[in-house]
Amino acid sequence: MSSKRVADGAVDIGAQYFTSRNPGFLTFLENHAGSDSFARWPASFGFQKADKSWQSFPDETRYVGTPRMTAITRGLSAHVELTTQVRIAQMNRSGSRWRLICTEDEDHGEFDQVVVTAPPAQTQDLLKASGLASLLEETRAPGGDILPCWAVAVHFRNAPAARFDAMRPDSDVLYWVANNSSKPERNDDGQWWVLHATPEWTDANVDASPEHVSSALLAEFKQLTGLDGEPTDSVAHRWLYARSASSIRPGFLWDPSQGVGIAGDWLVGGRVEGAWDSASLLTEAMLAD
Repeated sequence: MSSKRVADGAVDIGAQYFTSRNPGFLTFLENHAGSDSFARWPASFGFQKADKSWQSFPDETRYVGTPRMTAITRGLSAHVELTTQVRIAQMNRSGSRWRLICTEDEDHGEFDQVVVTAPPAQTQDLLKASGLASLLEETRAPGGDILPCWAVAVHFRNAPAARFDAMRPDSDVLYWVANNSSKPERNDDGQWWVLHATPEWTDANVDASPEHVSSALLAEFKQLTGLDGEPTDSVAHRWLYARSASSIRPGFLWDPSQGVGIAGDWLVGGRVEGAWDSASLLTEAMLAD
């Protein structure tokens, strides 16, 4: 749910929207992030079939953070004591508690229980360094297929002539394109569009320069929309751990004997709501113990 600051505001470069299949999810957001931190995105969505014809997405209520996706995470983090710019490298057992040591070899105190919500690669590094072999093994199947994604945001003074606000094209390069300026409370001068590359193209170009990636995605976007013009600004970001493709979905992992739990959308099959589902299931298990 990441946003990047740009000249006239911010642009969402990670999750583009979210849905709510469990009514409890929206209630949680209203109570803890604030009802003004998100709103419905009444956009038109289309996907391109193999014959290059277009079809509308199924009707579904879609939400975004307002005025940017990070408004939600900022609202949620206001309720907790949050230490940023720290990576815990090792958890050392101290009696019945865990002592957390960061990469700078600083001690961050003792805790009765630990919840890890990092992507699977970093989670596995931490579990291995902490001697939690059993829990480490349980992460391998659900965490074995995390897809990367190059994301590029481009700004146009004159709006492209696109038939939908958000599109999933039939393309070897582009997986997703969306008019970020069509989202509520985005008061942009011109239009910001977000372009996500396909996992396959990203994997083949994972170490390419941001300039090369931006040029390739923009060229494909021009072909898709018939745009005959250059952007006035652009920004690129590489997500190494963007989306889970694993069919193994345990929901969460919990070792009551160690007091260590793992939560994340990758344990439920992805989606923003999936992260909340995973955390909810984990906390229920922790409370039951």
